[in-house]
Amino acid sequence: MLVYLRLLKESFAFAMSALRSNILRTLLSLLGVTIGIFSIIAVLAAVDSLDRKITKDLSGLDKNTIYLIKFSFGPTDVPQWKREQFPNMKYDEYTYMKGAMTNTDELSYQAFVKRESIKHDSKTVSDVNMVPSSYEFSDIGGLEFEKGRFYNESEGNSGSRVIVLGNEIAKSLFDESEPIGKNVRVYGQRFTVIGVLKKQGAALFGDSDDTSAFIPVNFIRQLYGDSNTSLTNAIIFKPVKGVDMGAYKAEISQKLRSFRGLKAGDSDNFFINVFSGFTDLIDGIILNMKFGGWLISLFSLLVGGFGIANIMFVSVKERTNLIGIQKSLGAKNRFILFQFLFEAIILSVIGGMIGLLLVWIIALVLTNMLDFDFVLSMSNVLLGTLLAAIIGLISGILPAISASKLDPVEAIRTGM
Repeated sequence: MLVYLRLLKESFAFAMSALRSNILRTLLSLLGVTIGIFSIIAVLAAVDSLDRKITKDLSGLDKNTIYLIKFSFGPTDVPQWKREQFPNMKYDEYTYMKGAMTNTDELSYQAFVKRESIKHDSKTVSDVNMVPSSYEFSDIGGLEFEKGRFYNESEGNSGSRVIVLGNEIAKSLFDESEPIGKNVRVYGQRFTVIGVLKKQGAALFGDSDDTSAFIPVNFIRQLYGDSNTSLTNAIIFKPVKGVDMGAYKAEISQKLRSFRGLKAGDSDNFFINVFSGFTDLIDGIILNMKFGGWLISLFSLLVGGFGIANIMFVSVKERTNLIGIQKSLGAKNRFILFQFLFEAIILSVIGGMIGLLLVWIIALVLTNMLDFDFVLSMSNVLLGTLLAAIIGLISGILPAISASKLDPVEAIRTGM
């Protein structure tokens, strides 16, 4: 064991000597490994950070959450002209489904409306994402509160003038003062602030809760009426855990078809969008991004491997005399082999560490510049180091074998 530790120490010294003796040549040879490791780990770090952000943004929603709405969230065989004729979801359909559905944890009604401005005294926040919904939406959406609460059943059903503000909206309107109980104006009406959500950060899909405001959907119904074609409504289902999703979707379809009076031969005039289908789509995109990153980076690693092999062949040639002396003094072929293998691995790992350092610096800069956390995880650091070591091992094997097979007499004579 001590022999191999001494061998590793000597190999490290030779690697450092190669770096010092011809810095430019060595760095250029290591450049391929550096770029390869940088490319792979940068892509993996970016994808992991993206995955974490998506998971965080969607953590409040159960994967089995269902949106019953007149359009599809994904590709569909239904032609556009036919989709445009589908009726909107009505509030009486929501109340019917709420009483008729089994195996349902929560069921909510939401209207999609245009953006509005919210005013408080002399301050105005424009382009606010308004979310009119029934009182159950808070539990389905997993909303978390910094202050106050969501509107209750009584307030929701009566269409009370109460409002829940996203974190950024509240800070823009009230600065550091207490918003709960204060009045804001929206839709030409005075609303009382009853809640402020916790800060979420920028959202990758749709609007962030930070820039949203939640009001009772029945206020919008009173304002616009149920027949307004400019509104799109949805019924949101949160089934109980462990439910058979196929049977649950079939029950939704059967109940709504019955309520709408659709006959056996009539096709559905609604879409049942399961949230897990959206997350599966995102997972597929992330997987393809990882695959693309690996594919591109492998070419850089291939070039890097040739660079390491080039360094090692030059090193064998420059130390031919030393190899001959070592073998004449009793060094075994295995000792010479491991010496050059360790040296190749160390050089490759140095190149990989430079690549990892670049990833870390860029992640740090981007995190400070953008409202997004780029994370270089320890698993990716270990993966980058392992890849670099493997490249060094593969690239150094031929030079190491050629060095170990040198005849000691010929090696000494050639090196003189």
